[in-house]
Amino acid sequence: MAKPTPTVTPQFAQPKYGFHRYAEKLNGRAAMVGFVAIVLVEYLTGRGVLSWIGLT
Repeated sequence: MAKPTPTVTPQFAQPKYGFHRYAEKLNGRAAMVGFVAIVLVEYLTGRGVLSWIGLT
């Protein structure tokens, strides 16, 4: 006896909140922008970020 195969593939809506592909891509892009910003601040000021904001 052969297994029945579905004729229609269900289409699920993307969740608006939580962990899903778009949110993870957006978080990764924000992290890359933040990292580049930190490197630029260190390069332009000649000091590390922690000393720049007064923590050291």
